[in-house]
Order: sequence, then C-alpha cells, then structure tokens
Amino acid sequence: MTSMTHGAIAGDQPGRLLGGKYELVEPIGRGGMALVWRALTHGAAGFRRPVAVKRIDPAFKGYPEVTAMFVEEARVGSALRHPNIVQIHDFGVDEGGDHYLVTEWVEGLHFGEWMQAFKLPERETPWPLVAAIGVEVLRALEAAHARRDDQGKPAPIMHRDVTPPNVLIDEAGVVKLADFGMARAMDRGRMTRPNVVKGKLSYLAPELVLGEAPSVQSDLFSLGVVMWEALAMRRLFDAPTDVEVVRLLREGTIPLLSYMRASVPMGLTTTVHRALEREPRRRFGSAMEMLRALTGVLRVLPDSMDATALARSVIQVRELRAQHA
Repeated sequence: MTSMTHGAIAGDQPGRLLGGKYELVEPIGRGGMALVWRALTHGAAGFRRPVAVKRIDPAFKGYPEVTAMFVEEARVGSALRHPNIVQIHDFGVDEGGDHYLVTEWVEGLHFGEWMQAFKLPERETPWPLVAAIGVEVLRALEAAHARRDDQGKPAPIMHRDVTPPNVLIDEAGVVKLADFGMARAMDRGRMTRPNVVKGKLSYLAPELVLGEAPSVQSDLFSLGVVMWEALAMRRLFDAPTDVEVVRLLREGTIPLLSYMRASVPMGLTTTVHRALEREPRRRFGSAMEMLRALTGVLRVLPDSMDATALARSVIQVRELRAQHA
C-alpha cells in the first residue's frame, strides 16, 4: 500500500497508542472524510496483529454531521460479516474525544494499483483475472444486498462507492470490498461539503446523479464501470469538471469493449455492458445474476481463476511496480 507522509490529525504520530492498544505505525491513505493508518494491536504476552485505523480528516474535524456519519459507518459496517467484505474490529474514542475505527488489515493492493501496474510496461490486464475479481466483488455485494436483520426481515445495504480503491486484493488472493458503511452514512447525512465524493462521481450510476435512491442496480453499474476500465485500460466517464462528468453519465454512451480489445470474449463484453445499461431495469436483477454470468465466462478456461491465480497476479504486479519505481 502507498504511504502518505502528511495530513495526520494533530497529535497522531507514529507510535501513538489509541485506546491503550492500537499503535499507529504510518499513514497509508486518505479518501473522502478520512485518513487511514497502518497500525498494530497490542495484546497480552507480546501479542501483535496488524490492523487499519481510520480517523476523521482534520479538514472535517469539528463538524457534528461528519462525526455522526463516522459513527454511522461503524454501525452499518459492523452489521456485515462476509469473507469478501473488510471486517470492522473496534470503534472507540481517544482521550481528546476523537473517534477511531479499527478494521482488518489487508496486505496487498487495491484494484486501481493492480490495473495501473499493467500500464507501465504497456501490457493488457489479463481479462480472466478481471472477471475473477468481479466475481468476488459480486459475492460481497450479494451478501450486503441480501442482508436480513435480527428479526429475519430484509435489511439490504447498498454500497454506492464501488471504486477501484475500495476493491482490495490481498497477497493470498482474497478479494475484499471496503467502506460499505461510509456509503450508507453519506446517503443518510446528505453530505454536501466539498471534496467528500471527489473522484468518485464518475463511478456513480446515472440515476444517482439525478437524485434517485441507491439500489442493487446502481451498485452493479459502478462495478460495471470498474470492470470496463480494467479491460479498456482507460477511464470511462473522464472529463475535467464534475459538470462534464455528469453530462457524460446522463448521455450514457459506452464504447464497445469488443472494438477496443478483440481478445475479450463476447460473453464478458456482454456482461459488462449489461451492467452499464443507462436504464436500471435493463441491468442485472441481482448481484448473483451477474455473478452467474461471469462464472459462465470463466467456465470455459482450462485453468481455474481461483485465489491462487489472484495471489500470483499480486506478486506479478508488485514486481512490475518495482521495475518501474
């Protein structure tokens, strides 16, 4: 993961201990309203375990609605338990009254880093691996969309932020989707302050930019954008301003993948383009339906696109990044 050398909350420094047991090691990223640290859990008898600690960005400190959204992220995220979803371990308040969110540490790369590595030597991303990663993301989405509450009633959670940095691939080849809770919190909070969704607009479904509620189909559209970009190796809705991005989303013009990469099988092209239909009713009815379509594409391959194959790709990507560092 990429290190970040500035922007920590005042008082947050490597070595600081939160809650008496979470030692901050280094800041590794920022996004939306938060900063993320690599940290270590300290336990009895010298026990150590790596974790990620999320903190509110100093730019948003002091806004009650931001704190409320952070609390909501913890509450919603803790309700999801699935191997393909980043798990929340703890939520607390430090001695200064600032919140921190502790999640599992994923040692590996996010999908954006994975894709970018293939551009360095001007190679194409392996389409079977793109499809396999899509399958694992869909397992996470299906678990969230099909969620039920303690009484057994449907209580779906929509992600609304399926973007390359939120798709994590660990060194064991396990794909995990991050930041479920933040998307729900942003919906509830009606957040309008600048930079909260900067860089994420081009992954939103057209109906969301028109003010409609998130849905299963809007999450699938976002995944469609991520997969299209991974296969085409360029941005789909790319424009210099948010206004122009919104115009592109409303027009809904999607260049055909088969014209851009003849090596991509028609079944995969058809699946991605169906997820990218402008009208939600024309997309897949569920994450599981799209998952079955992708699985069908992979079934014809002689080799399995399993966690072992994904783990090998993480090693390959790390080598490519090292060669071009």
